[in-house]
Amino acid sequence: MAANVEMEQLVALCKRRGFVFPASEIYGGINGFWDYGPLGIQLKNNIRDHWWKHMVECPPLGPDGHPLQMVGLDSSIIQNPKTWVASGHVGGFNDPMQTCRQCKKLFRADHVWDMVSDSPWYKSLSETFAEGSTNDAVGLNGEQLMRWAKDKKRGKKLAPGMAVVRNPEVTLSWIAEEIERNPERQYNVLEAVKYLATEQLAATGLVTPCPNCGGDLTEPRMFNLMFESYAGAVQDESSKVYLRPETAQGIFLNYKNIVDTMRVKLPFGIAQVGKAFRNEVTPRNFIFRSREFEQMEMEWFCAPDEARKWYEFWKEERMKWWMSMGISKDNLIFRDHEEDELAHYSKACVDVEYKYPFTSPAFGELEGIAHRGNFDLTQHQEHSKTKLEYFDQETNERFVPHVIEPASGLTRGVLVLLCEAYTPDDTRPSQVYMKFHPRFAPIKAGIFPLVNKEGMPEIAEKLYMEIREKFTCQFDVKQSIGKRYARMDEAGTPYCFTVDGETKENNTVTVRHRDTQAQERINIDQVEKFLADKIAQAE
Repeated sequence: MAANVEMEQLVALCKRRGFVFPASEIYGGINGFWDYGPLGIQLKNNIRDHWWKHMVECPPLGPDGHPLQMVGLDSSIIQNPKTWVASGHVGGFNDPMQTCRQCKKLFRADHVWDMVSDSPWYKSLSETFAEGSTNDAVGLNGEQLMRWAKDKKRGKKLAPGMAVVRNPEVTLSWIAEEIERNPERQYNVLEAVKYLATEQLAATGLVTPCPNCGGDLTEPRMFNLMFESYAGAVQDESSKVYLRPETAQGIFLNYKNIVDTMRVKLPFGIAQVGKAFRNEVTPRNFIFRSREFEQMEMEWFCAPDEARKWYEFWKEERMKWWMSMGISKDNLIFRDHEEDELAHYSKACVDVEYKYPFTSPAFGELEGIAHRGNFDLTQHQEHSKTKLEYFDQETNERFVPHVIEPASGLTRGVLVLLCEAYTPDDTRPSQVYMKFHPRFAPIKAGIFPLVNKEGMPEIAEKLYMEIREKFTCQFDVKQSIGKRYARMDEAGTPYCFTVDGETKENNTVTVRHRDTQAQERINIDQVEKFLADKIAQAE
């Protein structure tokens, strides 16, 4: 369903129904930060608990048919700053950044063209070019572009920083000379906008346009993504600390503690769920890329000669896990990293990618499974002067273990389930319902009296009190039953139980099924078993 979702509609539903709110909204918000409302936190916790159950409490069976060794951890968000020197984050955790000379906004250089193609001014220009063209190849029509540049509803409003808008005569003059030299040349729209964003070719060469205003961008310069803070009363270089940009390093720092206290033997894993912080230059696409997010990471420690085997194992295991959440197979793919994408220490890396509405028909990252070699433990061993070797009693060898890292975004998991669940349906008053897998639905059941009288509220509340400790449910007596069903549809509640006039006569209630809107009657004493069976069947 994801590819057909309009993000604006999904974001509106998330706000309306209490899934996700802009952080600090009453003060105008803060870019890159989000608050998870009552339904959002429940959905997030359901995903987190499912991951924890399947990774730590009941880990998968290994190739030998026996359960894997896995322990959990919750490490500190702030670590000794030497951690980030050893890991390479202080020196190398950088993104190329460009600044618009006109509007002064900052952008990640590797995201600029994706953002340009999503910008209102680009879409407006594309429509303008399409007026006189039957294909993707367009010409640069001076009169047409002059009209667009001076139009208060188009160029002047949407791209005030673009050269063809700021100084149309100069820009179009040199473009005319270019056309005169090569009158038959055609351009695609992305290529054409480089010409329109360039005031004088001889002075600057073709420039990259700003996604916000169309202005010209500076050359890329490196920008460290870590948030800085200070620990203690004195704020100077000696007290500088960082908010962690990933949860993995806390696991590596505790590797020795786990080996010494938990009697684990290779191979084994350490899993963690927690917040991470990256000062993203261009947070975007709702909660897909934000500055504060949660990760579900596991580091699998193994012997060097077994690392490739475990890399392949975890690759397949993690794809199976995402599919267990009710995500369509067609919306998930593997993408192996190219040689030039790999970190210098990485032996291999593959992403589980999802077809998000804003990437469709392409896919975007959901989880990475990386073969990290022994880089991390070796670095921390050298910088901390603490031995982090493992002694294998069977082979009488000492070595630094290799690591396989399945690292996924919990908050991206929330976005994926929201996209996957969003289902337009014109037959419903709500026009849409959220088709969550029952296990992950924030509310498992709605308990309603048909009307707020004749003893129905009392019977419905008694039923609610009986099942609320087993299932997350909601008791609601307000408004018509149709409006209550509509609210539950938008919340993604799979089943609603209604106490009505027949309940006193035969001790039955009406069950409404979310996906089909079909209704049936069951005995009120069977409601708990009904829910348990239905959720179990959906496993």
